[in-house]
Amino acid sequence: MPGKDDDLRSDIRRLGRQLGDALVRQHGPELLDRVEEVRALGKSARRGGSAEAARQLSELLNGLDTVDVIPIVRAFTTYFYLANVAEQVHRIGEMAGDDRYLRETVDRIVATGLDPALLDEVVGRLEVRPVFTAHPTEAARRSILTKRGDLAALITRRLGTPRAEDVELIDRRTAELIDQIWQTDELRTERPTVVDEARSALYYLVALAEDVLPALTEVISAQLDRLSPGSHAVPLRFGTWVGGDRDGNPGVTAATTLEALALQHDRGLTLLIDMVAALSEELSMSSELTQPSEKLLRSLEADRRHLPDIWQRERSRTADAPYRLKCSYAHARLINTRARIKSGAPHQPGFDYAHPRELVADLDLMAESLGAARGRLIAEGAVARVRRAAMMLGFQMAIMDVRQHSARHTTAIDELYQAVGTDVTGFSPAERLGLLSRELSEPRPLSGPTTALSPANEETLQTFHSIREAQHRYGPQVIESYIISMTETPAHVMEAAVLAREAGLIDLRRGIADIGMVPLVETIEDLQRSGPLLEELLSDPGYRELVSLRGDLQEVMLGYSDSNKVGGITASQWEIYKAQRVMRNVAEAHGVRLRLFHGRGGTIGRGGGPTHAAILAQPFGTVDGDIKITEQGEVISEKYGNPDIAARNLELMVASVLESSLLHRQSRRSKAILDRWTEAMDCFAAEAYEAYRRLAGHPSLVPYFLSSTPVEELGKMNIGSRPSRRPGGVGGVDDLRAIPWVFGWTQTRQIVPGWFGVGAGLRGARQAGFGDTMREMAREWSFLRTFVSNVEMTLFKTDLDISASYVETLVAEEHRSLLEMIRAEHDATIEEVLALLGAGKLLEDSPLLERTLDVRDIYLDPINYLQVSLLARSRAGEASPMLDRALLLTVNGIAAGMRNTG
Repeated sequence: MPGKDDDLRSDIRRLGRQLGDALVRQHGPELLDRVEEVRALGKSARRGGSAEAARQLSELLNGLDTVDVIPIVRAFTTYFYLANVAEQVHRIGEMAGDDRYLRETVDRIVATGLDPALLDEVVGRLEVRPVFTAHPTEAARRSILTKRGDLAALITRRLGTPRAEDVELIDRRTAELIDQIWQTDELRTERPTVVDEARSALYYLVALAEDVLPALTEVISAQLDRLSPGSHAVPLRFGTWVGGDRDGNPGVTAATTLEALALQHDRGLTLLIDMVAALSEELSMSSELTQPSEKLLRSLEADRRHLPDIWQRERSRTADAPYRLKCSYAHARLINTRARIKSGAPHQPGFDYAHPRELVADLDLMAESLGAARGRLIAEGAVARVRRAAMMLGFQMAIMDVRQHSARHTTAIDELYQAVGTDVTGFSPAERLGLLSRELSEPRPLSGPTTALSPANEETLQTFHSIREAQHRYGPQVIESYIISMTETPAHVMEAAVLAREAGLIDLRRGIADIGMVPLVETIEDLQRSGPLLEELLSDPGYRELVSLRGDLQEVMLGYSDSNKVGGITASQWEIYKAQRVMRNVAEAHGVRLRLFHGRGGTIGRGGGPTHAAILAQPFGTVDGDIKITEQGEVISEKYGNPDIAARNLELMVASVLESSLLHRQSRRSKAILDRWTEAMDCFAAEAYEAYRRLAGHPSLVPYFLSSTPVEELGKMNIGSRPSRRPGGVGGVDDLRAIPWVFGWTQTRQIVPGWFGVGAGLRGARQAGFGDTMREMAREWSFLRTFVSNVEMTLFKTDLDISASYVETLVAEEHRSLLEMIRAEHDATIEEVLALLGAGKLLEDSPLLERTLDVRDIYLDPINYLQVSLLARSRAGEASPMLDRALLLTVNGIAAGMRNTG
């Protein structure tokens, strides 16, 4: 009997044939013949195959005119678009084992017989918040993504359609979609603005709200009700950095922040307006047949006084339909709220809503009345669905975070003190912290109406004023967290807090704390200092009062990308793990609840990998009811572009956070075992770090990286509003943000950030006598098991034979030896990983995945060879818009084939 893998391969072959037909329709049989020739030669030449095929392929590709390269690249790229969609559809059921989903997780929790009070407490504050960012890693345009979504729906329909005439219709529509994709330009003609990125994020949020969340949250609510009856828990929220992330992005200003928030509120309120209108149609209950509550009737009288026009318009239609009348009033108040926000007019009680909780109160009033009149199922059905949407999305769809680099706060504080006659530039960190601590508790501000600051420092201060303006216009829930990038000392956090006080966001004497300070620790050294940093902050009376006013909640963000870039994947992930343990203990000692915000990227080197597995691999006690996780670039379209995949991803996240919060509160290992495992990991990470630093400190690394990868061409791609380099740099690797760092290595199939140093680390641990301990840890410890699984995948996707073609063609001879250093560590890492797992080859336990990746490589290799050829032409001085276009199309194609950019 055919299996799932056979069905997938059948669909991919069918889509491939339909793509071939499209190539003939669009360009004639010559293009299809050329593409097939390139594919066949690539297949023969791959991974040490036929040298003659490799020579012929190189000769063929190098001899192509640029105008002939473009359709070939587009053909292979389009194949990946089609294959990726087919894989997504067929692999939905393989995202995790059945025991990882919510029902089975709740079964395990129920079986433990935990204290009901603990269950109520954790379920009551359960919150999983994916945070959408605008980092430049989504190479595909939204128009292509939309068509891929349509294709996924067609593939799904075809799987369940036995009728031949229906299959023919679906295949006809599929062919049409392929033609549409072919005739749609993959490249953006202009760099997107911050507002464009806000619209893109809203595209996914609206799709989730309409197609995923109604059914998913009903499932989640039912399962959580088994643990905490009557809790009405809504554990999902969404966050956004789009319009709030200022770190290195000059396009994000006070004006763009407010514009992004206006877009969010317009779309969020429109969504609720439509939902309440639909609810009105459902709530046709007649007062002739069921009596509404006195409380509901009194509320209708109050509504009539505030909204007499609605009463006049609806009185005849809703004469015996009190619930429809209540919906009409709620509908009008939502419309009035949208109009008030657009105009900036003040809130009018009863006429519009000041806060989503007022809408929730109206919905609860209807649910209570229905429940008392034999309408419990209606209350828990139609009304509850709208209530959950209002609780989860609010009026703004997503809660915005604001982020800025610590250096910007430091210079602003220096100038503010200078303006009042105090030079603080020479203060020691301790002196600076003491000064800022006293300042935070002072009632008088440092600045006034006549204070004149430099433009940059004025902009930094205005950021806080714009937050206050946004909260005044939309409510305090619209922005909760202020994130300080590159937090190295407690003073960096206090500087931001003092600037927030200048804007009136914090006033300890009046009990005001309208924004929370979130240190972002993102280098190896800062992760190692994170415990003492948090201890100093929470020991400061003024700062502790600020945390107290925020509900005794301290959020800390963990940076995966920069720590990896500086110290390699092993040291990065181990230091993040240890930092969580230390900060957990510090927070507990101060009676503070710690919320960790994981700044994960899409690739393994930036903390990527299956989210639910990563959550379950965190230290015990560090996931305590809530978590925030960034969703970046292509990860958003991969995880949320398909409704079924989105639903499963979100359910797995909720289930994992629930399990961690209730079943992983204490260590499941003895202290002796934990100490032995920690010692082994310390040895592993230290050896890996030293190996990585030998690479990072090699004098050839900068010229090698910049010349062997297309990272310098990234800026032409128009895939994000944020520059790929940090401002004020001198042009080296240190100036590159972590995203283009990973981007370059991934495009050339070296993928160094995903594995380099692991082999040296495992060998060092084994030679130090930890071999048996490491094997035990790989079997029994989810942290190491998840880590090694991710590394194994990255090793398999690495192809240093392809990388060699970049190096031999593009890198100066004096720097080429670095590839041999990389190859030696790659070979050692494969050897040590296989020994650790007791396996004979990579992905031995995942034969379907192995076969899938092997097939993809046949189509991917030619794009890499073409990219090498085009880079050589470009760097030899050939310049034309056509060449740039061809080169950027190869970037798109490799990103699609690798299913990653950065």
